[in-house]
Amino acid sequence: MSVRLKLTLSYAGFLMLAGALLLAAVWVFLLSYVPDSARGLLGVAPNRRVLLRTFAPAAAAVLAFLLVFGLVGGWILAGRMLAPLTRIADATRRVANGSLSHRIQLEGRTDEFSELADAFDAMLARLEAHIAEQQRFAANASHELRTPLAISQSLLDVARNDPAHDHGELVDRLHAVNARAIDLTEALLVLSRADQRSFTRECVDLSLLVDEAIETLLPLAEKRGVTIDTSGDITPTIGSHALLLQMTTNLVHNAIVHNLPEQGTVWIKTSVHPETVALTVENSGEKLSSQLVSTLTEPFQRGTGRIRNDHAGVGLGLAIVKSITRVHDGSLTVVPRPAGGLHIVVRLPAPPPHAAK
Repeated sequence: MSVRLKLTLSYAGFLMLAGALLLAAVWVFLLSYVPDSARGLLGVAPNRRVLLRTFAPAAAAVLAFLLVFGLVGGWILAGRMLAPLTRIADATRRVANGSLSHRIQLEGRTDEFSELADAFDAMLARLEAHIAEQQRFAANASHELRTPLAISQSLLDVARNDPAHDHGELVDRLHAVNARAIDLTEALLVLSRADQRSFTRECVDLSLLVDEAIETLLPLAEKRGVTIDTSGDITPTIGSHALLLQMTTNLVHNAIVHNLPEQGTVWIKTSVHPETVALTVENSGEKLSSQLVSTLTEPFQRGTGRIRNDHAGVGLGLAIVKSITRVHDGSLTVVPRPAGGLHIVVRLPAPPPHAAK
């Protein structure tokens, strides 16, 4: 049986039960007022038989009316009550057929059905945005991976058609192209692992991660003539040590590489707030527009006019930072500095008092 039929029978059955109880109460009430002028049982019994012959047809008519009224009214009422579920079911079938743009948009006062419909619409909106993002990401990744493969193919074709070509130079160029493809693949794997949220959470000190990232990248900073200035206190949070270290390293690497050609500076600060902790990374550099900066956290967006060299990466640095921040329930703010460069702030939830000890 359908849910509507079950509800109809339930309404009708409840109404019949209530009617039967009411008639029973009326019958008991009437029996208490049976005339007792006639002495003994012979006098009371005829009065009760007369009362039963009068009351029984009326009671049967009332029960029959309640049955019809309960079935018809229950069917209509159940239909009205289940109408929102019908719209939700229709939306689900459209989603199953690939239409993610459809929304229920249930009107009326707020109740359980409207909350369910709103939650379903919000889920569809997030799902549509996520799939669109994944499609863009897949297209960009395919393009980025195709480039080194195409270059390798061209180099090999040249070597095959020109046996006298300098093979040492060919090997060097193939090594550089292959290294770039490996870096891109590893970055894609990091981004995929971050999006899966499949990691163990532990207490992590962001200030120690900053020290570790600086120690790793200090040779690069010295080679480029970039000065790193750090400040802040112990900054505990809860998350994956490996992912948060990757996030911190990407931020510092980005600040070093995309800096002034000479005498550049990177400012790193960790701070603790009532409910959050913050990691702030600023760097000197060229002046950037707000429109350009807003695209830098998207995959493979490197920014036109930004400094490019062998250390420029594969365009996933800030995208990985954004993904790691999101899976740690944090927020990422990227704005241009008036004097040039970027001002980046990562805010993460502060750990509970007992976890920070």
